[in-house]
Amino acid sequence: MRTKDGVASLSDLVRSSLRLRPDRIPIGEVRGSEALELLKAWGTGHPGGVGTIHAGTALGALRRLEQLIQEAVVTVPRALIAETIDLVAVLSGRGSARRLSELARVEGLTSDGDYRVVRAIESPDAPLPTATPKESSHEPDPA
Repeated sequence: MRTKDGVASLSDLVRSSLRLRPDRIPIGEVRGSEALELLKAWGTGHPGGVGTIHAGTALGALRRLEQLIQEAVVTVPRALIAETIDLVAVLSGRGSARRLSELARVEGLTSDGDYRVVRAIESPDAPLPTATPKESSHEPDPA
């Protein structure tokens, strides 16, 4: 959905999307304080979402997300980030040379309060793992 500048912010659109009961909440590039609204939306029991952020590593992406959240609040909700984000995919290269360079699972926080990030694949050529979603309050639709 495109809007004119000043009509609706990305934060407004994320909040509005929740009224539609989406299965997924996809967002293009996350560049500012809307990162907090997006994180909260992903954590409301929806089974997933996807967004992009510029960083060179999986841990770097989580740290960048923290920086963006700090545009909205002083204290970064690290536990919420660790509970909400399941996988971080890092791409490298440009154009047709773009490749998956890292795929990592976020498995909570360490005893020191840092992110526990575990490689989900050993090399970019390895097969992708089977998805094992974290516990969710989302009830699956009856088939």
